[in-house]
Amino acid sequence: MTSFGDLLGPQPVLLTGDDEAESDLLNGTAPAQVAAAHPTASIAWAYLADAALEASADGSDIGKVIEAYAYARTGYHRGLDQLRRHGWKGFGPVPWSHEPNQGFLRCVGALARAANAVGEQDEYLRCLDLLNDSDPSAVTHLGLA
Repeated sequence: MTSFGDLLGPQPVLLTGDDEAESDLLNGTAPAQVAAAHPTASIAWAYLADAALEASADGSDIGKVIEAYAYARTGYHRGLDQLRRHGWKGFGPVPWSHEPNQGFLRCVGALARAANAVGEQDEYLRCLDLLNDSDPSAVTHLGLA
């Protein structure tokens, strides 16, 4: 049985993460430097996307929103690459509780927020669906509930 209660569903995907990138971020290295040094680390792109969204908390700085969208999209695609290398087939659990998964899930959440801010409702809804399919608790953890 999977941790999400589906006897026939795939096992949860548990990414390995990027210890160097995570350590650098925790030690205060600028996220842009971390993304440049570790471009496959979704967590670095998530930091950049979140910072850009925070810089335009009310959505009035459209440049920051677009910046966040681009960072989030990059981290999302890097995360998809990692998920596929770990056996993910485009569906199935990606638990929020497994910390190395959070970079990817945070990028999906940031992409949802940026898409919503620019009125791209189809993308916003796709991101919410992906988060709910990955781990229903992720939407709550990301403040999208």
